[in-house]
Amino acid sequence: MRSTSKYLAAALVMYGTAAFADEQAEQFRDAFLDGSAGWEDVRARAKDEGTVNLYYWGGNDVLNVWMDRVVAPAMEAEGVKLNPVRITGTKDAIDLVLAEKNSGKGVGDGSVDAIWLNGENFATLKRQDALFGSFAQLLPNAANIEWDQSDSRSLLNFRDFGVETEGKEMPWSGEQYVCAVNAARVEAGDVPSTFEELRAYLEKNPGKFTYIKPPHYLGNTFVQAAIYAHNPDGNGAEAFQSSLDEIGAAELARLITPGLEYLKGLEPLLLDANGGKPRYPEDNAALDGLFLNGEVNFNCKFGLYAVATGLATGTYPEKAQEFIFPKGNMIKNKNYLAIPANAPNPAAALVLVDYMTSVDAQVSKLKNVGMPAGIDPWKLSDEDAAALAEASPGHTGVNQAELDANTAPDTNATLVDVIEATWLDYIERGSDAPIADIVARAAENLNK
Repeated sequence: MRSTSKYLAAALVMYGTAAFADEQAEQFRDAFLDGSAGWEDVRARAKDEGTVNLYYWGGNDVLNVWMDRVVAPAMEAEGVKLNPVRITGTKDAIDLVLAEKNSGKGVGDGSVDAIWLNGENFATLKRQDALFGSFAQLLPNAANIEWDQSDSRSLLNFRDFGVETEGKEMPWSGEQYVCAVNAARVEAGDVPSTFEELRAYLEKNPGKFTYIKPPHYLGNTFVQAAIYAHNPDGNGAEAFQSSLDEIGAAELARLITPGLEYLKGLEPLLLDANGGKPRYPEDNAALDGLFLNGEVNFNCKFGLYAVATGLATGTYPEKAQEFIFPKGNMIKNKNYLAIPANAPNPAAALVLVDYMTSVDAQVSKLKNVGMPAGIDPWKLSDEDAAALAEASPGHTGVNQAELDANTAPDTNATLVDVIEATWLDYIERGSDAPIADIVARAAENLNK
């Protein structure tokens, strides 16, 4: 009995310690979010925590090296050890956070301190109330971000795939869906700027274009751009910023039908179709190979600096140039750093996110990794803005102002899966069911 009592007492002590730690973590979170904890308090607690677990997609070797050689030393200077957890898919981190939350691991009890994410993954955590809180504008380097909603340039800081961020994630990097052309194979006057011009080009040059196959996000983005351009109401991306619940399946079907019919009609003109089934590359590496080898004359994907990088590494043909396509509908987004509600080291996570949005980190990331800035240049001093501009790999064939003049926001995260499922059924599998029926079925499956 004495032995049992000893173990019971030990268990109660451990439980009490954990409960106290949870209480402290909650008090810290609340104090930071209400402004009663200053930044020096955050830095001091971060040193006590001593570690920050950053979960991110580890498929970019250059980014991994940058994390180890630049970010880790910067965190070490703050008394924090960076633990970079390189995952094959962001959803792995989302699933871990939610599994721990559902098992009862509350504030301070989880495994994940920060996640690199955007879109549906952010929407999932927000919907499940699994985020730390509205921290972004409270960080010192929030001064590098545009928070004035009357400025149209602030849109991507407040909406992530149409979902309001509410300061629960911090912009870290940016991207734009940019197309490249092999100017050695296509005359300047034949380079399309609209989907109608693309079709006209392919009617004369069949097989010289394709796009990445959905459900890969790059393929989904091309489909979304086609849908915007063929919006029957003529207002492009505007209608697709609302959620599925707000739009409804029937209205969504009406809006996407012209774009999907266009893509269906384009199929016989795509790579290897020969009037039949075309070849869709599985990912961007496969598309890059087709472009380099001259099998296709165009390469469309997220990659604001893809041409500059591709020319430098020899993965793009020598005469590759960027061009404006589709005019007015080049989807642009940002990606972010978020902190889960049950982060074990929330202060260290805040210090990490703040460093990641510093001018020094953003310049270094752009120069060494080629990842576009997440901070907003017009918010910087002239000296810092010049440093950011100098770090850019640059553009070939277009300039930044032209790219900025033709942007469109991403589709609302709740619509992405439905559009993707509709493309797979209507185009990939060749269903002859009405698009309205396919959309209704996809929407119903999503809500199960």
